Amino acid sequence: METKNNIRHIAFIMDGNGRWAKKRMMPREYGHKFGAKKFKEIASHCYDMGLQYLTFYAFSTENWKRPDNEVNSIMKLFMEYLDDAKKSLDKDVGLVFIGERDRFSEEMLAKMEFLENSTKNCPKKLCIAINYGGRAEITSAVNKLIAEGKTKITEDDITANIYSGFCPPPEMIIRTGGEVRLSNFLMWQSAYSELFFTDTLWPDLKASEVDDIIDQFAGRKRRFGGV
Repeated sequence: METKNNIRHIAFIMDGNGRWAKKRMMPREYGHKFGAKKFKEIASHCYDMGLQYLTFYAFSTENWKRPDNEVNSIMKLFMEYLDDAKKSLDKDVGLVFIGERDRFSEEMLAKMEFLENSTKNCPKKLCIAINYGGRAEITSAVNKLIAEGKTKITEDDITANIYSGFCPPPEMIIRTGGEVRLSNFLMWQSAYSELFFTDTLWPDLKASEVDDIIDQFAGRKRRFGGV
């Protein structure tokens, strides 16, 4: 099935969970719980539209600076997601976790690797960026190539060695929460991505708003440096 406007890959920066909870006089962890539910809802909607690739910014390398109780809450939600995904493997969607893995427990790593291996032949891909940083991703790719003995590194070399090298670059990046920046997300892949920013906090994002943004995408001229 072809997607609307022939979009294959959308990436999301899921911002605003904490502020959503604060507006309701609740702890930030409450917002992350609802944000996790919204992630599943939006992903399902996008796949129903025919998208082949989705990437979600779940946790950055800088997010470890947040209060311990918030970080622990996010990691607990992630473990619950891994357990749920294991119980209900989707034959169409392959899970891939992009980012550095050195700070995760052996139990978490084992669950991530099981899901990746179990779904690696699925036609659609769901990339979850966790302990992810765009600059670290590029640095990792370059260091890997140097270790392999490369003396002249090309753009194609880097593209093939970044965490998500198997994915085409996203046509669109959507950020919720009102901030207007990429925050170290997909720095290499986003060179020609169309950027969309909405004031809607992530837990409040509706599928209809995603549809509206995709309609806006159709009106943009994508020249890729040409005329």
